[in-house]
Amino acid sequence: MGSFLIIFYLALITIVIFVYLCFNWINRIFNFNYRRFLMHFVQAKGLLSKDNGINIYRGCSHGCIYCDSRSRCYGFTHAFEDIEVKENAPELLEKALRSKRQKCMIGTGAMCDPYLHVEERLLLTRRCLELIDRYEFGVAVQTKSARILRDFDLLTSINEKAKAIVQITLTTYDEDLCKKIEPDVSTTKERIDVLMKCKEAGIPTVVWLTPILPFINDTADNIKNLLDACVDAGVKGIIFWGIGVTLRDGDREYFYHALDKDFSGMKEKYIRTYGNAYNLPSPNEKMLIPMIVEQCQKAGILCSPDECFAYLHHFPEKYVQRSLFE
Repeated sequence: MGSFLIIFYLALITIVIFVYLCFNWINRIFNFNYRRFLMHFVQAKGLLSKDNGINIYRGCSHGCIYCDSRSRCYGFTHAFEDIEVKENAPELLEKALRSKRQKCMIGTGAMCDPYLHVEERLLLTRRCLELIDRYEFGVAVQTKSARILRDFDLLTSINEKAKAIVQITLTTYDEDLCKKIEPDVSTTKERIDVLMKCKEAGIPTVVWLTPILPFINDTADNIKNLLDACVDAGVKGIIFWGIGVTLRDGDREYFYHALDKDFSGMKEKYIRTYGNAYNLPSPNEKMLIPMIVEQCQKAGILCSPDECFAYLHHFPEKYVQRSLFE
């Protein structure tokens, strides 16, 4: 009996090791990422917020090291990478749009990217855009993913009937650095290509130039290259709140773990410089902010957050007037 148990446990250990090695082999060969496949479905009670925003998903598979949404203050009851899918989102949105007496801009992507990996199969964002198009509302979409190009037909149609704005986050012009701080999302080049395609199609764009991580991507060269790309793409506005990053309980631990992995000694430098502060401004902030403002003013790009948000929420007057008499 004792020999049998020893053989059994050895066989079990062998199987576990074999599965582990196979998983790593698949990961190396096919760039497999388990986060792309984790999801669970819920029946949401509501979708459209009082500020006319929607979040179809909750959680994220992009793996950005600085993500604020990981913070404990948001009360996640499931793993952050286990995407909560509001499977009745289109039905809830249609009900909300039909009850609206006046057309307006609908925002999505403020808390969770609408173009996560799961969207490729679920198509919930696309179905919501179809409704926004059908009922002739406007839309402001915020994303880091080139998957948005799949829905370019709908965005073009919405922009012709009302107003569609594509918002893209840019943090670094260095593709190698991008893979470290935003490991499972579209590259900077792919995102800039989205901006250029929007320009060609006449769809206005806004860039989120945030966060700029102290000692990592807070260089004059990086900011200049990103600004040049924004100017070339004819963006309408650039949103930023100073130069730096914010860290809360929950996302701080994840951020520091990522620093230990890819930036030797950087965690210790952050702790020495900032302690447990919430706001971590870059030491280059006083140099970089005037650079951004000057470049934006020269190119006619909005760079005040208030101006940018006013533009994002503004629904064209002619469509407001038309909707009142429909």
